[in-house]
Amino acid sequence: MSTRTHQETTRGNHDSKAARINNPDNFQPEQVKNIASVMNAILADVFALYIKTKNFHWHISGSHFRDYHLLLDEQATQIFAMTDDIAERVRKVGGVTLHSIGEIGRLQRIHDNDREYVEPQAMLRELHADNQSLAVSLRAAHEVTDDAQDYATTSMIENWIDESERRAWFLFEASR
Repeated sequence: MSTRTHQETTRGNHDSKAARINNPDNFQPEQVKNIASVMNAILADVFALYIKTKNFHWHISGSHFRDYHLLLDEQATQIFAMTDDIAERVRKVGGVTLHSIGEIGRLQRIHDNDREYVEPQAMLRELHADNQSLAVSLRAAHEVTDDAQDYATTSMIENWIDESERRAWFLFEASR
């Protein structure tokens, strides 16, 4: 039996297997697949929520413009900060992460809003529901990572749940 590592045997090979990294945490292939699948769906949702939040930030108007504009910008920044952590975590466990806008579109569960005009209160209510939806999806991902004993990802998810719930709370209060 050869003592060459997977990295050595795939060096120079540019197919999909070459994109995989050696699994540093000894997760089983099925665990890597499950973690990558659930976290890539979360990543797609996070990108969709980021774009929608920025869209509403750019297009909000009305008597509370400044407050809503700043709130949505702050929330978009927080949401975008999740993206790199999610993608890098998928790679750290040995998975492959998203490659394109098309892949995001196929995986996202948070719906886009392409309407030319949306009332400010409707924007806040929609983002409130989207952040609640993200929290639900994060809880489901938590179960997968917890079952795999992926403590690092599980811990990160717990923080993201709290952040999503906080964003939803702020949006709920601002829309009353």
